[in-house]
Amino acid sequence: MTTRIDYSGMTDEALVKAAQRGGMEAFEQLVARHRDKIYARAFSMMRNEDAAIDMSQEAWVKSWQRLKQFQGEASFVTWMTRIVINLCLDQLRKQKRSRADSIEQLDEELGGVERQMPVVNPNPTERLERSELRQRIDRALNQLSVEHRTVLILQEFEELEYKEIAKKMKCSIGTVMSRLFYARRKMASLLAGLRREEFNK
Repeated sequence: MTTRIDYSGMTDEALVKAAQRGGMEAFEQLVARHRDKIYARAFSMMRNEDAAIDMSQEAWVKSWQRLKQFQGEASFVTWMTRIVINLCLDQLRKQKRSRADSIEQLDEELGGVERQMPVVNPNPTERLERSELRQRIDRALNQLSVEHRTVLILQEFEELEYKEIAKKMKCSIGTVMSRLFYARRKMASLLAGLRREEFNK
């Protein structure tokens, strides 16, 4: 009788090693553990549920194909996040979007990146304020271009250096700095305007 391995208690590192040896069940455990986070990142860039599902699924397929290349310099989830971001950037380039699609969750310090994660907060007023702030951020982001939102997410979420962002976005470091400066100034202006709007209602 074959002893069934309990993968649920394993660390990501142990699961990756098992999956690299061909253990599909170990890989499935990694998918189950991180699929919400990868989907949330895809959604934050694509701003469309169907597209986010497609991009996150493609990212998992690609990660399985490339798993033997994973050396563990960064965590598995960081590696996965890089894959899904690159896929989203490629897709956005192909679509050559001129219209603005909002990216949610730029308020990481105000409640976490994951839409799915519940906010444990006993204060309902504070929770309402947080929700209203998210809505204001989302409305402001709707008014930024894809390029400006993308540079913000790569810098704020992924903490990539300018040269890494420039490489991903196929532009100069000067352009990255300019876009970041413009995007932050525009966001601050839009958020202040939205706050005044709501205050005067």
